[in-house]
Amino acid sequence: MRTLGHVDLGHPPNPLPTLEWMISASTDFIHRTGAAPSFVPSGYMSRVHGMHPKETTRQLSLAVKDGLIVETLTVGCKGSKAGIEQEGYWLPGDEIAYSMQPFSRTAAPNKDWETENHDWYCFECHLPGEVLICDLCFRVYHSKCLSDEYRLRDSSSHWQCPVCRSIKKKNTNKQEMSTYLRFIVSRMKERAIDLNKKGKDNKHPMYRRLVHSAVDVPTIQEKVNEGKYRSYEEFKADAQLLLHNTVIFYGADSEQADIARMLYKDTCHELDELQLCKNCFYLSNARPDNWFCYPCIPNHELVWAKMKGFGFWPAKVLQKEDNQVDVRFFGHHHQRAWIPSENIQDITVNVHRLHVKRSMGWKKACDELELHQRFLREGRFWKSKNEDRGEEEAESSISSTSNEQLKVTQEPRAKKGRRNQSVEPKKEEPEPETEAVSSSQEIPTMPQPIEKVSVSTQTKKLSASSPRMLHRSTQTTSDGVCQSMCHDKYTKIFNDFKDRMKSDHKRETERVVREALEKLRSEMEEEKRQAVNKAVANMQGEMDRKCKQVKEKCKEEFVEEIKKLATQHKQLISQTKKKQWCYNCEEEAMYHCCWNTSYCSIKCQQEHWHAEHKRTCRRKR
Repeated sequence: MRTLGHVDLGHPPNPLPTLEWMISASTDFIHRTGAAPSFVPSGYMSRVHGMHPKETTRQLSLAVKDGLIVETLTVGCKGSKAGIEQEGYWLPGDEIAYSMQPFSRTAAPNKDWETENHDWYCFECHLPGEVLICDLCFRVYHSKCLSDEYRLRDSSSHWQCPVCRSIKKKNTNKQEMSTYLRFIVSRMKERAIDLNKKGKDNKHPMYRRLVHSAVDVPTIQEKVNEGKYRSYEEFKADAQLLLHNTVIFYGADSEQADIARMLYKDTCHELDELQLCKNCFYLSNARPDNWFCYPCIPNHELVWAKMKGFGFWPAKVLQKEDNQVDVRFFGHHHQRAWIPSENIQDITVNVHRLHVKRSMGWKKACDELELHQRFLREGRFWKSKNEDRGEEEAESSISSTSNEQLKVTQEPRAKKGRRNQSVEPKKEEPEPETEAVSSSQEIPTMPQPIEKVSVSTQTKKLSASSPRMLHRSTQTTSDGVCQSMCHDKYTKIFNDFKDRMKSDHKRETERVVREALEKLRSEMEEEKRQAVNKAVANMQGEMDRKCKQVKEKCKEEFVEEIKKLATQHKQLISQTKKKQWCYNCEEEAMYHCCWNTSYCSIKCQQEHWHAEHKRTCRRKR
């Protein structure tokens, strides 16, 4: 056990952002004043991140010791610090650029980073501290992060990590495993798009100082294509390493770490599904015609399953756990669900007892169930290309053995007479035809060994059953009939095989074209949606801008109109005040009577005079 990694930042393992925080204050201060940043990081970290100055100084010294920060000597060029040497701190890769500045006199050499034999951080929790070192790989673990099965019993003994132990446990067919892993990698690539969009920082100067073994999805795909994985656990370990590196470099709470966790969780789920049933995993990903109808090895139990709110439906049992049953339903979508065992009935139960609603979907599911049961009765199992290739290799080995036996049995008889000489030339006649048919099928290894086995068998039977007293003509006739029968038999076999290959090729072509069209359609829809959203956003922004301009213009016009009306109103009031008005009818007056009385006409004067004004008039008479 040893302690790895001196860096113990505020929220490890996220050293890169924290170190950038410690440097950012120094950089801003230097650009403004030209002084060295000796005391700036502590104030910045205390003010912004709540880190005590002593803790900042300790972390800075540890970072310099570990090579995560470069310490340089700088000379101030402004203010009171001009000409005074001070220590400066830069992130690796930045010290060369800063050494070209006028305030920098010398810079520490950028030494090559020497990769250690083991990682700094626990492979399980991704944190530093006292760790156990694996004797076989670079991984390290905290004792508390290990289960009792994997903990170190004796400090003097050798120790192997859980990953190395799991890789040793299982070995399987590499070709078959690569086929399954390609499906998982393709899904990993789809789900890792967001992770790749964040950018690859493996060329960052800090990357090799924090990440021990770099890995990404393209690297995993390349290893799968080259067949380098020896077990599923080794593949799972690389997926976990991708998560480990992401958490260390970006931080446990970063968006990239969340994406990597989801990617690792999905990968583990896919591997669990693969271990649950390889046939179901392959067929559900390859999706040939009637893929759900092909029986698995071993066969799944067929049942009637009832979900809450639905009737009984035909399904396959995938696994059982306590009182729950994991089933996959027949039908269009082939959905999966955990069903309580009391809602499960055997497939042999009469449908009338289940009281189901015979909808169109239920009828299609029953038709698929009947096709599956027919495949079971006929023993019709799906064979992938890997299995066919394995059978071809086995048949080729059998044929080579039979050919050797044929040569051994025929060589001693070559000297006994002309009877054997009439058999050998005719035995070679069907071979050119066989080779021509097999070359058109592009499978030269399978048909030819079958014919050699059959010919050797027929020759043995012929030589054993014919007595020595048969004449040469009888021997030749029987050989000719036998070869004609063999030729017709294998011509039929090759024709059937050719038809089957054509149908498989047609089905595979249709599937590939269908998937390509769906992918293209989805991409076009996505591009269309993005274009529409962008156009709508631009139009909305333009409309908002136009509306704002119109509102401002209307407001200005309204204010001007109010001012104009106020001026006019004031002028009218002034003009009105300057005029005299008839006391009787309130029209503009022409005749003055007394100090506050005027009239527009004599008529109004007389009416007002007789009515009341003669009693109040103050005009001197």
